[in-house]
Amino acid sequence: MTQAAALPAAAASDDTRRAIGCFVLAIFLFAGMDTLIKYLSSGYPVAQLMFARSVVAVVLVGGISVARSGWGGMRTRRPVAHVFRSLAGLLSMGCFFYAFKHLPLAEVYVLSFAGPLFITALSMPLLGEPVGWRRWAAVLVGFGGVVVMARPEADAPLLPILVGVAAAFFYALAMIAVRGLSRTESNTAIVVYLLLTTTVVSGVAAIPDWVQPGGFDLGLMLLVGTLGGAAQVLMTQAFRLGRAAVVAPFEYTGMIWATLLGFLVFGDVPTPTVLAGAGIIIASGLYILYRETLRRGG
Repeated sequence: MTQAAALPAAAASDDTRRAIGCFVLAIFLFAGMDTLIKYLSSGYPVAQLMFARSVVAVVLVGGISVARSGWGGMRTRRPVAHVFRSLAGLLSMGCFFYAFKHLPLAEVYVLSFAGPLFITALSMPLLGEPVGWRRWAAVLVGFGGVVVMARPEADAPLLPILVGVAAAFFYALAMIAVRGLSRTESNTAIVVYLLLTTTVVSGVAAIPDWVQPGGFDLGLMLLVGTLGGAAQVLMTQAFRLGRAAVVAPFEYTGMIWATLLGFLVFGDVPTPTVLAGAGIIIASGLYILYRETLRRGG
């Protein structure tokens, strides 16, 4: 009995470790992708980089998803909801790419951490989910961290910061849409329709200002899409193997990679106010996650 009872626990422990490993690796790959985007953004339009990110990812992720679940997974009864989710995701991606072009990597990552705060704030009016006063307080504290980071100084690039906040807001809208879609739609449909939308829209938008890349830059663009697609697959696998409450906090490891890569590639060093804002936002996000775990019973 003892040995038999221990086996499921050991298997669950192994799954948790694999889930965390997949998620941390996915965050690292996303950081590498974002570094390449920032590097390429000095010579290429945002729409063209979005197209490069999406077209490779749709082939990679779409191919794996269809191979795993078949074309039947693409069926949908809610096309309008997919359009809303895809447009929100498209706007989020475009705003993040613009922010990467004008801000240090670490600063953009700090702004992206406002996404869970927006999700909490919007979940009540859009999904009807109750939000207690403790989580509301954590949201307000977290937005205080954004204000600390976006200090109103004369030399501060305010527009890119506001665009980064908008990116986090649209990300939250996209995630809330995913919550609603997941009740009736397959993961394949949710992911592939997003990638198809971003590929088509960004491809059309890129045509007027298209810059023909050289061989090296073309290789980097292909790498951008490959890293993004691989990270998406790993993240999906992580949430399949482990509980979101266990895996999600490791998203903040992205701050480590963004700070390190930003320094090594671009010579950026986060200012004390950016680090202070990051600490406030991360602490409030972890508290919201903790309260969500209690509400759902662990």
